[in-house]
Amino acid sequence: MRITTNVYPKEQRREAWRFALKRLSLTLDEADEATLYGELIQFKASTGISFTRVTGTAQTWTIDFREQPQSYWVAMLLDGSATMRDAKQELRLADGELICGQGDAAVQLSFAGDNRTLIVHVPHSELSARLKTPVGAAPRKIATDTGTARVFAGMLRSLADTINDINTDQARPVELAFPEFLVTSLLDNAPPKALGGAAGMRAALLERIFQTIEIRLSDPDLNYQQVAAEHGISPRYLQKLFESINDSFGHYVKVRRLERCRLDLRSPLHVQKSISDILFEWGFNDSASFSRAFREQYGISPREYRKGQPQESEAVELLRRGKPGPGEGAANRSESVPEPAGEESAEGGEPDGQGDALAANVPPGIGAPYSPRPEGEQIRHHHLPVSPETVHWGYFSKDLKPALRVRSGDFVTIETLTHHANDDAERMVHGDCGAESVYRWDESGKAVNRRGAGPIDASAVGRGPGEGFGVHICTGPIAIEGAMPGDLIEVRILDLKPRPSGNPRFAGKCFGSNAATYWGFHYHDLLTEPKQREVITIYEVEASGSRPPIAHAVYSYRWTEQVDPSGVAHARYDYPGVPVDPASVEKNFDVLRNVEIPIRPHFGVIALAPAHNGLVDSVPPSSYGGNLDNWRTGPGARVFLPVQVEGGLLSLGDPHASQGDSELCGTAIECSMTALIQVVHHKAAGLMEQLRDVDYPLIETETEWVIMGFSHPDYLKELGADAQSEVYKKSSIDEAMRDAFRKARRFLMTAKQLTEDEAISLLSVGVDFGVSQIVNGNYGVHAVIRKALFTS
Repeated sequence: MRITTNVYPKEQRREAWRFALKRLSLTLDEADEATLYGELIQFKASTGISFTRVTGTAQTWTIDFREQPQSYWVAMLLDGSATMRDAKQELRLADGELICGQGDAAVQLSFAGDNRTLIVHVPHSELSARLKTPVGAAPRKIATDTGTARVFAGMLRSLADTINDINTDQARPVELAFPEFLVTSLLDNAPPKALGGAAGMRAALLERIFQTIEIRLSDPDLNYQQVAAEHGISPRYLQKLFESINDSFGHYVKVRRLERCRLDLRSPLHVQKSISDILFEWGFNDSASFSRAFREQYGISPREYRKGQPQESEAVELLRRGKPGPGEGAANRSESVPEPAGEESAEGGEPDGQGDALAANVPPGIGAPYSPRPEGEQIRHHHLPVSPETVHWGYFSKDLKPALRVRSGDFVTIETLTHHANDDAERMVHGDCGAESVYRWDESGKAVNRRGAGPIDASAVGRGPGEGFGVHICTGPIAIEGAMPGDLIEVRILDLKPRPSGNPRFAGKCFGSNAATYWGFHYHDLLTEPKQREVITIYEVEASGSRPPIAHAVYSYRWTEQVDPSGVAHARYDYPGVPVDPASVEKNFDVLRNVEIPIRPHFGVIALAPAHNGLVDSVPPSSYGGNLDNWRTGPGARVFLPVQVEGGLLSLGDPHASQGDSELCGTAIECSMTALIQVVHHKAAGLMEQLRDVDYPLIETETEWVIMGFSHPDYLKELGADAQSEVYKKSSIDEAMRDAFRKARRFLMTAKQLTEDEAISLLSVGVDFGVSQIVNGNYGVHAVIRKALFTS
């Protein structure tokens, strides 16, 4: 979750910042409205521990978790200085210092200047099993200059620096280690009154015993005699120590092992492991007794727990990266892609409040922050994987059966594949069961037979093995409950990540392809021989790590004639998904040396179904969206599309790692991606003024409105019965520019209440027009209207 005050007009920033802090149990007390700046970035781990980095100008706010009085919080000052006050004390805090307290008391932090702070909130359940001794409730500093606390502080600072990039898998070691570090740091820094006398000595010893047990939980032979000997006490005294906290050694060990097993059963890192593998790893040696103990502890069997929905206290892993795990492909479609309207996907519903928090990932805009739901209805989270049953290749159609049904406000983790993956199948298909299932093509046929909007018979169009034009692998369609013609669908793109290679040789790496082909703008304007050439460049997309994500070229090759598995020869790049034989091309690794391309992950295709009989080619964009090829449709963007058919039928595809305005050579860096989106339905009768006149694709980002214009705004209606072939013959930049101008003028007059003369002047002096693409048959020009132009 990321929130910044920069998206608000100055007069609204204080109230917006106050509201954002309040949602995270922080109360704004003082701030200078004239200079106020604030940014919140929060990551919530699967155990419920939340990490929030707060950046701001001089201000005062209060940490208030009194609704969760037994929880703990930790605050680390990353930059700046602060004063901490509560009812009984005042402490000065310098850069790098830690304070900690329980949720039963409010603590005020005052910052004299610019500052950054990390706030960690730990639910009671995450410490109750480990913190058995009193350490005092008053908020206090934790010395970080020596010992465990110094390592603890270093871990927290590193996490704060990477909080915007870290994912659930990467955070798991931190969330598992965090309670141990916190407990040890608290005890090492406990005031004498809290641990005074003999009771204090026993408490400190007991905590050291707990640490020994945690380290050796996986040892099936662990027993209290061994632990007693390690700490130089008698077995009887060790038993007395556990009796002092109303527990026993055997019961404590069993509960800790059960908790570790519970975490692993839901962890994506252990999805390949059987339940037996997990229980044996944590020291259990009998599956029957383990199942009984698990049911007694959690009220559910291990198998049911692994299949079921996350509990209230658990965070849902919202973004699945990489290839699907076992059972997530076509074989599991009945679970992950529901058929009845209103039914939830296999990923389950969104826990209370989770949907609201996620909605805040998208900057406030002309759409509502989130869609109101009828009383009793929860916002749900669905997972739509790629498989032959969940994709359609190269076309849109109002007659397609929905792959998923959602309600307004629902979240969807959606996997998408590039139709260029076979340019280097070794890197982008092999080992990825989702991609392999879609791309399967052998002598017996293709997993996805139709790849385009034309006739199957190749002779009808003289293009590859048939199917006419249309190339994109689209995931969907997704039916939106209640959507009707005249309504608007808002697609909020919350996150978008490249799909890692499934090939163990390239583990952890992501790849994409750029094809300079015969449909590119450059093709008939080449300088060097051979002039009729098509060139493929394979890129590695580096989307993780501490530096900004970039892509760099790995190698390139010229297209040579390829014979597909059906025996058809392809002298040029004329059909999607043709596997390239690596032995038939000459790879040039000396390409684009010392060049790094900042990545701009986005969807090329975001479309609702057109109100047109038959199949519609996926290449030319139109009023319903489609192949927009505008790099601004990335994380943080909202895309508004007019509904033309009942249910809307949303499809996404053509994922790109990066693209420049124009997509000049015919393609971007075509790269399979997994996204987290939220779908919001705006009914025609309730549209706010700014949206009432939107009958075209409209993109909204944190700082801009992007108006999409085309050579033919609605080519299926304009060009008659042969529109799908005529559109490729009649496009021009002039017509696209005129359409973008007319739409932008209309937007300014409607949404901003300008007169026509005012709008025209502003369009000339303050609005940037750019070429979206010149390779999709229906050329695109966009108008970029900066929000900062308007003072209110």
